[in-house]
Amino acid sequence: MPAKSRFTRLDAFTKTVEDARVRTTSGGIVTIVSLLVMVWLVWGEWADYRRIGVKAELVVDRGRGEKMEIHMNISFPRIPCELLTLDVMDVSGEIQTGVMHGVNKVRLAPESDGGGVIETKALELHKDDATHLAPNYCGECYGAPSPPTASKPGCCNTCDEVRDAYASVSWSFGRGEGVEQCEREHYAEHLDSQRREGCRVEGLIRVNKVVGNFHFAPGKSFSNGNMHVHDLENYFKEEGKHDFTHRIHMLRFGPPLPDSVLARLQGGPGGGSVMGEKMNPLDGTEMVTQDKAFNFMYFVKVVSTAYLPLGWETQGSQKQLDARAASESLSHDSIGLGGLGMGYLGSVETHQYSVTSHKRSLAGGSDAAEGHKERLHARGGIPGVFFSYDISPMKVINREARGKSFSGFLVGVCAVIGGTLTVAAAIDRALYEGGQRVKKLHSG
Repeated sequence: MPAKSRFTRLDAFTKTVEDARVRTTSGGIVTIVSLLVMVWLVWGEWADYRRIGVKAELVVDRGRGEKMEIHMNISFPRIPCELLTLDVMDVSGEIQTGVMHGVNKVRLAPESDGGGVIETKALELHKDDATHLAPNYCGECYGAPSPPTASKPGCCNTCDEVRDAYASVSWSFGRGEGVEQCEREHYAEHLDSQRREGCRVEGLIRVNKVVGNFHFAPGKSFSNGNMHVHDLENYFKEEGKHDFTHRIHMLRFGPPLPDSVLARLQGGPGGGSVMGEKMNPLDGTEMVTQDKAFNFMYFVKVVSTAYLPLGWETQGSQKQLDARAASESLSHDSIGLGGLGMGYLGSVETHQYSVTSHKRSLAGGSDAAEGHKERLHARGGIPGVFFSYDISPMKVINREARGKSFSGFLVGVCAVIGGTLTVAAAIDRALYEGGQRVKKLHSG
């Protein structure tokens, strides 16, 4: 038997003789419609193949010895910058000194005058320098021991160093009357001139990625035994109306994600949300009080979050590993402020958080005014705004990925073509046989 005959017997696609084919108008219409449907469905398959989605993964965060940047923009319309103090503390309760930061204090006009910006000055966190004094100058500490942070050992060359010296022995400082350094720096005059002003704190601080807190409170801070306290004399003594009414314009942990990435994350697969309602839920929060002795507390749960763009696995992962190996001996301080967390190919290491809040009067008593008669507040404490943050042991990885592989796209195209032709053939057959039956009825 010839070789051609063997393959002929295996042919699964039998052909009809040209003379036996019947072409109809309805068949032509069905053909055109089926072609249009196939083009539309194939285009949908192509768009689905090109669409980039975000898949969320939850893993254990195994990072060690990392740093974290806290970005903030918070306004206090009823307390002047001269009285406002920012302290950063770690899990041990000790004040973190030498914190890398870029924080500015912005003096705000009184609320009655519109609250406009008066002056912007960089905040020196836990540090005060006096570079304008003579080299051999040694200021008196007025009976208190020189503070360990003094620019010159055994001396108090600035008003803040005298305040630190007083704080070390738990002495009240007041307005600095009779203190040469404070009179030279016009400390009392500054208090008087800013009595009705407000203050906005904006910028970022870089802290160890461990449990800790940062807080805004009035007066100089110091440690008294195992307690962290503030010199509150000027805050309560001032005739001006001071309180810790505040507005959180922005508070985030880590670098921001690009708007295009946020839009994609908020969309989520199938219209859901990968990142939740808000990545930074405290943004836009405003709290109002008329009580000087009032305390606001925010308990923040920080979750490490990574965003890995498409192609990062094949191009960026090895680059990241090489960069990490090369920088293991380098300090995080070698990375400029605001650059921590920005990786290769647009990958971002940042954080999202959840928060619960609590507020109370330092006078104590029940919370009946808030509708909770059963809730009793303790008496005492420091007026201010406190942010306590805890680090979650879990990490969320948002990874870009195509919803369909190229082989999946080809399978979809074949299914579209085959399915459309099969349905079109069935429709054409039904129309043809229906037309033949109608003709027979009319002719019979």
